[in-house]
Amino acid sequence: MARFSYGAWAGGPDPLAGPLDVRAAVDALGREVMEGRSVREALRDLLERGADGRRGLRDLAARAARRQKELRRSGDLAGPLRRAREQLAAALDAEREALAMDDDQGARDREQRLDDLPRDTAEAVRELEDDAWRSPAAEALYREVREQLRDDVLGAQFAGLRDALAAAREARRAAAEGGDADGARAEQAAAMAATKDMLADLNALLSAHARGEDTDAQFRDFMDRHGEVFGDDRPGTVEELVDELARRQAATARMLASLSPQQRAELSDLMADALGDAGLEAEMAALADSLQALRPGLDRTSRERFRGGQPMSVGEGTDALAELADLDDVGQSLGQDYPGATLDDVDVEAVERQLGAGAAADVRALQQLDAELRRQGWLARDGADGLSLTPKALRRLGQTALDAVFSRLRGGDRGGHDDRSAGAAGEATGSWREWQFGDEQPLDAVRTVQRAVLRTAGEQQTTRSGAVALEVEDFAVVETERRTAAAVALCVDLSFSMVQEGRWAPMKQTALALAHLLATRYPADQLQVIGFGRTAVELTTAELAAVEPSGVQGTNLQHALALARRHVARHPGLDPVVLVVTDGEPTAHLEDGEAVFWWPSLPETVEATVREVDALTRMRTPISTFVLGDDPGLRRFVDALARRNGGRVLAPSADRLGEYVVSDYLASRAGGR
Repeated sequence: MARFSYGAWAGGPDPLAGPLDVRAAVDALGREVMEGRSVREALRDLLERGADGRRGLRDLAARAARRQKELRRSGDLAGPLRRAREQLAAALDAEREALAMDDDQGARDREQRLDDLPRDTAEAVRELEDDAWRSPAAEALYREVREQLRDDVLGAQFAGLRDALAAAREARRAAAEGGDADGARAEQAAAMAATKDMLADLNALLSAHARGEDTDAQFRDFMDRHGEVFGDDRPGTVEELVDELARRQAATARMLASLSPQQRAELSDLMADALGDAGLEAEMAALADSLQALRPGLDRTSRERFRGGQPMSVGEGTDALAELADLDDVGQSLGQDYPGATLDDVDVEAVERQLGAGAAADVRALQQLDAELRRQGWLARDGADGLSLTPKALRRLGQTALDAVFSRLRGGDRGGHDDRSAGAAGEATGSWREWQFGDEQPLDAVRTVQRAVLRTAGEQQTTRSGAVALEVEDFAVVETERRTAAAVALCVDLSFSMVQEGRWAPMKQTALALAHLLATRYPADQLQVIGFGRTAVELTTAELAAVEPSGVQGTNLQHALALARRHVARHPGLDPVVLVVTDGEPTAHLEDGEAVFWWPSLPETVEATVREVDALTRMRTPISTFVLGDDPGLRRFVDALARRNGGRVLAPSADRLGEYVVSDYLASRAGGR
């Protein structure tokens, strides 16, 4: 029988994953906005946390930072110089052993020459270039210094050459040890000639590209002839070719910049000698100049500190620094900490290259979520760099807030969504509900009999004549509502204490819930939201949702009531409803058009506020005040206003503010208070 093993999916995006839950993201954004954050801040926080089970930008950026730390502990960038010194020292030791076997003066002179070599490795290698070696093994070790460094430099620039050059070097070493030194040298010369031809073709291609010529055919021809030097990850266009070569060339330059000045000079000389010995120095210098001209913005001078003990080759150091540069770019784009940052800046291919397919899938999901929030009409641009919630998003937040209110009303002790005091003289809504003691609504006879029949179905409770016995629980009444529309002014406190005490979000959610209720069930009603701090201002629901806390002190209830009175006066044919949500007694009022603030309250502030209350009272407009907190001064003040106005004072907790306000509105609209 076939055997199967099962494990977590690790091949990229989950093929069975459902579509993005954009609405859940809108709800999460809404909660942040209700707390007083801007839409852009809320969106950024959502993307940093992640959504829909995906890792967020914060976690991905932290992974990139951890990988950078690992790289910096992975080895020693001075490894190529250390290895060259060790190889040269081994060659000199082998030569001295051979010289010790000879008693002639020439051997002693040779020993003296070796003792007098410069301490600088590059200079020592250069001085020994034309020497005759007594030991073939020593000469092979000496030649290895340049050959390995040359191959290392070429492999650092062209990843596909690294393994091929190493294999060819081993083959030459074996041939030399087998006595075929001439064949090994011929093979080496042929390989270097082919590399030189490749570099010449590459420089010609880059020069034509820099001149703005059409190089598509030339690029295809180059890749057909020399594509193997790039390994399995071959560039598909000239631009991709330039990007890859420039990235690696810059990494090599940063590796040299990270050494001490003495190490840098010594290794640079060694590399130049190694390339010059093979006739490649001019072509590699031309390539570096072309890449620097085509990609001048790449960092080639920053220094990195590597703390590992394992020596790294030029190729390994270049790989590590190219990866560090990649990770730095990835980390910056994931951090989104620069002006104008968007998720489109994140190079998903670089994320996949550095952090894996799962991380790339997370970024793609976040990019898709960010795009869908705009495409589906939840977010809109507001100015050059701002975002705002669209009316569609506000309706969603209002519906969510209203659902939460109604769920509490149905389950709490304040009654249900459908206020039972809807009024006997009202208009039938088409709905019904169970009869309750004290109801004045007309009896729904059809529904009552139907409920009795359903209750007694299958039971022997009918009389011989077929009559059904009615019980109290069978009775249903017709739900009605008043036909008169209302002019509703909702005055909400925007003072900083609302934020400090955690009342900001409940206040906003209450306003959105009430606005949604009016828009969907009572479209004839006219709602005006009025926010008041040191001064008051009329707000749309969108403006209220976006309003952020201000550090300006002051509670100008007088100005808010004046705007409420103006709203009621604009709609003389509608029933007036004024609702006030506040957590502090008045500390500001308008005087000659300017706000006057003082704490504790000035007598002039109290008098100005009372005058507005009296004006609303004369217009037969009761005020319902919802007091948040336990400020005794505020309680005394609003109690006095309620007795003066004939309105009501309610003291809900912040989490129940919505149900209190909505219930009071429904009751006032239905004539139930």
